[in-house]
Amino acid sequence: MAFDTILTNLTNSASKAAALGKTLKFDFGANKIFVDGTGEGNLVTTEDKEADCTVGVSEEDLLAIMTGSLNPMMAFMSGKIKVQGDMSVAMKMQSLFK
Repeated sequence: MAFDTILTNLTNSASKAAALGKTLKFDFGANKIFVDGTGEGNLVTTEDKEADCTVGVSEEDLLAIMTGSLNPMMAFMSGKIKVQGDMSVAMKMQSLFK
């Protein structure tokens, strides 16, 4: 349930946000969400492809970040978010949730 909610909300909000200029993957373990921001907009899919930045996070924690009940920096500092790759892409991640 949480995954479907995240995918729907992320697809809607990412389409309105400025293109990231790079690729970003959210890795929930079994499920993945890939954001291709290399074009004119952000394309969101469930493909498991290599990305410039991979964010390992639980579905519940990402949903909490998206709704504003969990601060992304605090989540990162407490180990709830693991970032691999280009940290500058991770810093742009929050722009996808507005």
